[in-house]
Amino acid sequence: MNSTEETSLIHRLNQPEYQRQAFEQLVNLYSPQLYRQIRRMVYSHDDTNDILQNTFIKAWVNLDTFRGDARLSTWLYRIATNETLNFLQRKKDMTGLDDAPTAIVNQLTADEYFDGNETELQLQKAIASLPDKQRAVFHLKYYEEMKYEEMSSILNTSVGALKASYHHAVKKICDFFKSQD
Repeated sequence: MNSTEETSLIHRLNQPEYQRQAFEQLVNLYSPQLYRQIRRMVYSHDDTNDILQNTFIKAWVNLDTFRGDARLSTWLYRIATNETLNFLQRKKDMTGLDDAPTAIVNQLTADEYFDGNETELQLQKAIASLPDKQRAVFHLKYYEEMKYEEMSSILNTSVGALKASYHHAVKKICDFFKSQD
């Protein structure tokens, strides 16, 4: 979406008579990419849909707080990332810290939508072993190919800290694969 289209959508989101239609457009436009982002961190289709729904509910309820300092997509990614991290923290609290990566991988392999091979499974296991925030940084940079500046807005973290976090995540993933040999 270019800046003119985004400005138009934001304008319609702020007008009560066009708000529902504009929000429906926003949902249709951003659902696929937000779904992918969430799914790469959560692994369960049902949990992903729940988080995605919560993301859009929060966006709807907080439309009046969107100031336009960042792009609309950045604002939505921030909500989705926060919802995902909150979900993962609650899940970790329920399963225990040591069991979280194993539980995530078990959930992934049991998912009917997972069609990855053994290498993909090992990669997901390595990613699952990362701390939640580091995993979020890795996903946004590696899978979403996001620039550090945009990630900084989403995660409310400095660019330098994000670069360091991504570097550490890549190193941990490489170390994980080396330990598997």
